[in-house]
Amino acid sequence: MPYVVTEPCLDCKYTDCASVCPVQAFHEGPDHLYINPNTCIDCDACLTECPVDAIYSEQNVPDKWKNYIAINRDECEKYPVIQEKIRALKASRCVNSSAEP
Repeated sequence: MPYVVTEPCLDCKYTDCASVCPVQAFHEGPDHLYINPNTCIDCDACLTECPVDAIYSEQNVPDKWKNYIAINRDECEKYPVIQEKIRALKASRCVNSSAEP
């Protein structure tokens, strides 16, 4: 099952996860990252890299964020692939704006 980026990523956009992805499954939207379910190989590399715990296996996405399964699938290809670590957005809705960039 592919991984899914959920709501805690909104306005944070930490890219530590994208920099360790071996298959370039992450896409960078304006305020959020997305994982392409067709590219993700379920390798677990991104899980521990997210400082806001926004990434879940599709089967383990909390009920309150199940809509992010479709959001990732439908939105990912609208945005460019990101594979390097860049400065985090850390805007107003970021749940952990004090985490390292």
